[in-house]
Order: sequence, then C-alpha cells, then structure tokens
Amino acid sequence: MKVAILSGSVYGTAEEVARHAEKLLQDAGFQAWHNPRASLADVQAFAPQAFLVVTATTGMGELPDNLQPLYFAIRDHLPAWSGLPGGVIALGDASYGDTYCGGGELVRELYAELGVREVLAMLRLDASESVTPETDAEPWLAEFMAALNA
Repeated sequence: MKVAILSGSVYGTAEEVARHAEKLLQDAGFQAWHNPRASLADVQAFAPQAFLVVTATTGMGELPDNLQPLYFAIRDHLPAWSGLPGGVIALGDASYGDTYCGGGELVRELYAELGVREVLAMLRLDASESVTPETDAEPWLAEFMAALNA
C-alpha cells in the first residue's frame, strides 16, 4: 500500500516524527513517501492509497507555514481521495489551551471535506511532556499500520 506522509513543522520536530514514521512504514512493507516540501502535483504523482499527516501547530493554533501551501491547494482542488484511509499525528503544547494541536484539527476537518476516513483517533503529542516524540508515536503508528492492513 502506498502511504503519503505529509508534514508541517515549526522547529523541525514534526518533520523528524514524519521521517521516523516513513522508516517504520517502509520496514513494515508499506511503500511510504515523505516530502516535507511536497506540492499537490507531487502527491498526486505518487498516487497514494492512504495518508498520514504529521503536523505541528503554531502559537495561534494554525498549520505551520511550510504545510499551508499544500493544505490550501488540496482545499482548492478537492482531489478524489474519498474513501481512502488516513491518520493524523499532531504536535503541540498543552499550555496553549484552546489552540492545542489546532493544526491537527485543521487536517481532520480537511479529511472530512475530502471523505478521507480516519482509521485511528488523532495522536496528540504534547511538547511540554514529551522529549522523544518519535518514540512516543511508535505505539500509535503500530496501530495505524494494523488498521491499514485490516
């Protein structure tokens, strides 16, 4: 199965988690593809059969600058991805209150617009608690891969 991993990072942590996820998915036999600077054309050329979005959240609860162009391109064109499985790993800081993991929530809303079905509840990684987000994501990623294989 071809899994497109899209990432948005403020300080690089979400990109590290995405790279780690790509390796784990590949080791499990998935054809995983991650390009932190991907355009919509790049994603469509890969022809994904599933999605994983790993995103940080800005202090204002928005998507990071490097993910916004792709996010808006997808919203503008609404590719025919209805029914495809997807998952979201959101990084944030719980001390921000209402905007905690807001970037991930925006991706979940986009999934709903596209008809991408979330196969697992969004993983929230709290920067105020986690110093090893790549490792902390591993149990969720194992469940995600099992859900994709189901």
